[in-house]
Amino acid sequence: MTDTLRTAAGADAAVLHSDVLNSDVLNSDVLHSDKDPRRWKALVFIALAQLMVVLDGTIMNIALPSAQRDLTFSDGSRQWLITGYSLAFGSLLLLGGRIADYTGRKRALLIGLVGFAVASAVGGVAPDFTVLLIARCLQGAFGALLAPATLSLLATTFVEPAERAKAFGIFGGIAGGGSAVGLLLGGFLTEYLNWRWCLYVNIPIALVAVVGGMRDIRESRAEGRTRFDIPGVVLVVAGLVALVYGLGEAATKGWGSGTVVACLVAGTVLLVAFVAVEARVAAPLLPLRVLLSRARGGAYAAVGIAAIGMFALFLFLTYYMQDVKGYSAIVTGVAFLPMTAAIMVSAVVLGGRLVPKVAPRLLIVPGMLLAAVGLGLMMTVKADTSYVLGVLPVQILVGLGLGFVMAPAMNYATHGVRPEDSGVASATVNTSQQVLASVGTALANTVASSATTSYLKSHRPSPTLADDAVVHGFAQASGVAALILVVGAVVVGVLMNTPKPDAAAFAGEQPMTVHI
Repeated sequence: MTDTLRTAAGADAAVLHSDVLNSDVLNSDVLHSDKDPRRWKALVFIALAQLMVVLDGTIMNIALPSAQRDLTFSDGSRQWLITGYSLAFGSLLLLGGRIADYTGRKRALLIGLVGFAVASAVGGVAPDFTVLLIARCLQGAFGALLAPATLSLLATTFVEPAERAKAFGIFGGIAGGGSAVGLLLGGFLTEYLNWRWCLYVNIPIALVAVVGGMRDIRESRAEGRTRFDIPGVVLVVAGLVALVYGLGEAATKGWGSGTVVACLVAGTVLLVAFVAVEARVAAPLLPLRVLLSRARGGAYAAVGIAAIGMFALFLFLTYYMQDVKGYSAIVTGVAFLPMTAAIMVSAVVLGGRLVPKVAPRLLIVPGMLLAAVGLGLMMTVKADTSYVLGVLPVQILVGLGLGFVMAPAMNYATHGVRPEDSGVASATVNTSQQVLASVGTALANTVASSATTSYLKSHRPSPTLADDAVVHGFAQASGVAALILVVGAVVVGVLMNTPKPDAAAFAGEQPMTVHI
């Protein structure tokens, strides 16, 4: 199989060098001479679509207790409202990206927005758990069509380096900070209205994005007849379903569970088979040339590893502020705002200016290390530590670090990619984020639970023992997440040797050799 991949990678790399030098650069010149005058308006509606998808990843978390009381479903059923969305979204992303490439990215965006809004409306009026679960799965499916379209439209709309950096800085800020905004919005809607508004809120967002998108977004699609790699679709969907489901179950049942082990093994085997098929078929769902690029490979790794730290921190701080500090849902949401602000400052203001001027790893590596320092600082937070001295510095450091990661990583996720592969390249970065976020949540939950249990067994009973044990668990898991980010920084630093943009535009890309 190694020989097959080397052969495919070599052939694709040769074509890619030619395409980057002769096709992409020339196409860029053409696009420069024909700039879309509505591109900045288009960015507003593309960003709104992305915000809706990101919000939905966290907004329901705070609403779940209220929904459970209202619809009277069990604790065991509750997790499926999160897992169902993740399964549909994560497993269908690559297919959604390929559909967007060949049927039109604007069309895919608009269909995804309408479908997401309808699914949200169904969930909002759900009379029971079953209807709500179906609505959440439909949200995930339409999100899998919507998310790749947003990033690929951004890549095809903004081609001038300075403008592209600014646009991707905004997009990266939304990708990093939207989850925290979801917690704030979820807390506000749940406390002052009811949990159903956490679903209804998607409707006006989608409506504005559809109306504006129809007018201001330019259509973009790959040339040629639509072709789908059916064996590849079956293998990757089945593999990602097994993998995401196994990781979700690991968060509650532990890594030693038979179900978890079976799902992770099956998912890995299916995904290896998927790679083997993609190396041989004439029209692959995910061409290996998309993966065998040091720039894009580094971007995918950076976004995925950053997601581990980000979602681990969301998990810790949500429980810490509500269960240990006793904050209400709305106060918890407000308390997350500094992290959102820090991400936006570093991604949009600083990252937008620096991305066109420096090599991407000179932003991504320091960003990952800065986020690791923030997570390491979480290890010093105690049950009685004040918000200003404890949580606030953690959020600012992690937020600034993640912003420096997201702005260039989102930009380079579609760097030098063929026009017909823009959607599937965008889907790949979303898949990386989705899968590794599931890994991070499961791993953080396991480490925290084990450390909490050990602390309770080794300390004498006291009035604050329970809180101290929980915070100790969060501290240990934060240390593990920080270590992952440090290792990730080293990996990206070695892998992503792309020069600064003015040189990269003419230097092509260096292919990677993958051994399996």
